[in-house]
Amino acid sequence: MITVHHLNNSRSQRVLWLLEELGMPYEVKRYQRDKKTMLAPRELRAVHPLGKSPVITDNGHTLAETGAIIEYILDTYGMGRLIPKPGTPERLRYTYWLHYAEGSAMTPLLLKLVFSRIPANAPALMRGLIGSVMKQAQARLSDPQIAMHMGYWDDELSKSQWFAGAEFTAADIMMSFPLEAAAHRAGARSRPMIAAFLDRIHQRPAYIAALKKGGPYDYAS
Repeated sequence: MITVHHLNNSRSQRVLWLLEELGMPYEVKRYQRDKKTMLAPRELRAVHPLGKSPVITDNGHTLAETGAIIEYILDTYGMGRLIPKPGTPERLRYTYWLHYAEGSAMTPLLLKLVFSRIPANAPALMRGLIGSVMKQAQARLSDPQIAMHMGYWDDELSKSQWFAGAEFTAADIMMSFPLEAAAHRAGARSRPMIAAFLDRIHQRPAYIAALKKGGPYDYAS
């Protein structure tokens, strides 16, 4: 049975959701972020050397990275579910969004998060100055990129309700975290197609069941 090493408010929520969509049995081992640093606890390093989440263990194997985990689960247990048929335009779109989610989409969102947290770790006398510099960095570097990506998502979702086409796929599970993070950090719900997508996924029974298994998740709104 798969064990998901799940960190609160993290990408691993998508792994729980995928398993619920597939109706698979699994176990969850929960980890909590440090309230001050927001980093994962050291206990995760006993599972994987980098100490990051998600990590799964299955049949004596340990696997990290969300995209790799999702591909492993679908290849091993999916039986063709949540993946478009090979050789179709939908399959090409599926493959693109599956990898874009952790590549191009997350980079500016991560930069914005880092810029927003630097002032809190600065010496007290320099906090105001550094905060001002970080706000300018966001305005000039991360925010324009995030806005560009949000416009891209909104335009693509105006063509079909799911990222790969008319049918829900694992690409939508992968894309959920960037859109949820952008809604949380950058007002992405102001874009109508993004807001409609988030409403659709948050109403799925498997998504709701995954929340119950994983515990509080700030981005589910």
